[in-house]
Amino acid sequence: MYLKKSNGPRTVTLADGSILSHADLPPPNTYRWVASRKAVVVDAVVHQLISRKEALVRYDLSDEELDAWIAAAILHGRDALKATAAQRFR
Repeated sequence: MYLKKSNGPRTVTLADGSILSHADLPPPNTYRWVASRKAVVVDAVVHQLISRKEALVRYDLSDEELDAWIAAAILHGRDALKATAAQRFR
């Protein structure tokens, strides 16, 4: 397996001690966003594994969508990223 040269870090350590790497990120062609995939992208952006701009382009997200994911995860935790819980955490 060949690793693509990246400007940022290859791995980051999250608050719970787990390690997040580029290999853990969802594929760029993801169109079905479940809470676990959203959480990985949020963690990658917040912990600066990938830049915000890179996440927006790679996953074809809007600024508002990514902001909503980050705010929900910070304020209410990972459960707020579930589509079924969207009304409960607004």
